[in-house]
Amino acid sequence: MENEENKDIVIGNEAVAPGEAKLLKISIDRLPTGTLIDIPIYVFNAKKPGPTILVQAGLHGDEINGIEIVRRMLQQKRLKVKKGAIIAVPILNIFGFIHFSRDVPDGKDVNRSFPGKKTGSMASRIAYHYTTEILRQVDCGIDLHTGGAQRHNYPQVRYTAEDENSKRLAGIFNAPITFPARLIRGSFRNAAFRMQVPTIVFEAGESMRFDDYAILQGMQGIINVLDHFGMNTKTQPEYAKKKKTILLDERRWLRAHTAGMFIPEVINGSKIIKGQELGLITDTYAKHRRKIKSPYDGYVICINHQAVVNQGDALFHVGR
Repeated sequence: MENEENKDIVIGNEAVAPGEAKLLKISIDRLPTGTLIDIPIYVFNAKKPGPTILVQAGLHGDEINGIEIVRRMLQQKRLKVKKGAIIAVPILNIFGFIHFSRDVPDGKDVNRSFPGKKTGSMASRIAYHYTTEILRQVDCGIDLHTGGAQRHNYPQVRYTAEDENSKRLAGIFNAPITFPARLIRGSFRNAAFRMQVPTIVFEAGESMRFDDYAILQGMQGIINVLDHFGMNTKTQPEYAKKKKTILLDERRWLRAHTAGMFIPEVINGSKIIKGQELGLITDTYAKHRRKIKSPYDGYVICINHQAVVNQGDALFHVGR
């Protein structure tokens, strides 16, 4: 039987009671100058009971599309809820953000440091505080990312194959592309899985570059989840047309067979057929060229925008 009133959410010894909305902060570390660095956390706690949903971005500091998704939704007041609660984190990795980097200053990846240690490295401490303060209080999570190293991801959501609730949440989010992805040791999604918190990862666009289509797809996905649980205070405007997601069963990276200049010849998200020429690698003297062809009928879900590539570099991510 449901309680008549929602639960308190407590972060950093500060409680957010049912019916309240607060901006809280978790202190992490200081810059060498002594400036305190903390993680800003918005909590919207409705009076009526319902799920507590985590919406987070900036786990990798250079992946700014997710940060913009959360910022726009905060600005447009789309995260206020009539039941349950939302914990919204615009930038988890503040250090990476201010240094235009995926990692923290010591070179470690926060998303390979979960569940973390209280007295560990900077990345490990961030992961520890986040796991103990936030993750234990949520019912499901939406983790916003982009491609890295000039790889542009077509809007896609990834779920944990071993977690049926994660798959269900991915279907509700309804990104253009959906597929299962393996759990990576030390990742946030792996830590959430071990704590039985269904979590999906939305990947769209590339690092340090805004992509409005990707941003709008992410905003719509979050709205879809809130709609499903009856949490929305307003349902308009819609940010993207609701088309049924394409569920991929198989994926592979197509890599450069030789070094040279890489020229893509398809648009990201395109439907492709087996044997279709997707791009080519050429030398700078126009003497040699190597075609990259599709291995099967399917879709392009990521394109590397690096113009000069080395042998073995990932060029296209395709799936069917």
